[in-house]
Amino acid sequence: MRGPTVDRFKDPLYTRAEAARFIGVPEQTLARWAKEAPFVTSMPTNRGSASIPFVGLAEAYTLRALRSRGVPLQRIRPALEKLAQEFGLEHALASQRLYTDGAEVLYEYRSEIGDELVGDLVVVRQQQPVFREVIADYLHRVVFDRGYAQRLPLLGYAGADLFVDPRYSFGQPSFARGGARLSDALDLFRAGESLHIVAEEFGIPGDQLEAAVRASLPNAA
Repeated sequence: MRGPTVDRFKDPLYTRAEAARFIGVPEQTLARWAKEAPFVTSMPTNRGSASIPFVGLAEAYTLRALRSRGVPLQRIRPALEKLAQEFGLEHALASQRLYTDGAEVLYEYRSEIGDELVGDLVVVRQQQPVFREVIADYLHRVVFDRGYAQRLPLLGYAGADLFVDPRYSFGQPSFARGGARLSDALDLFRAGESLHIVAEEFGIPGDQLEAAVRASLPNAA
């Protein structure tokens, strides 16, 4: 169900605690990423209020993927600076044109040569062509629109296929199957309904609902 129009670059949708839970990293890590450099876009708000727009969540998602592949922050930071300064690419971590080979941050650039449009990958810091064998698996699950992330899977809910998309439910977590909002399912469970009844009510696979409840309400599952 589509919600009100949301600016994925400017409207704060998530608290740091929520964003950290969604992508499966400690809140302290997310807070550090938002403060240092910064890697993750964050808006100034009162403590505990939503401060991270969707683009910030997408940046954190990609940064988590880069770090899990062993790319150190000291390589990511100058690469992002170069992309902004020399290519004019803001929010590079949320861009469809950013990849990794496990050692460097890569950028897909295009240049016109005669009548041909040529694409390649470069190691951003050195601008040397790099042979691209495989696009990282994490990008396969992201939906892009106009070059930037539009829909993200939630890594912090192992066993449950949940996503966030600012076009739906004001960017709140929803189940890929059936489209039910996670909050609605949790509310019905908290009201005393069994997992079986909640799963039937919203058309959610039982094992996915159980996994989502376990991640959201560890003391209740």
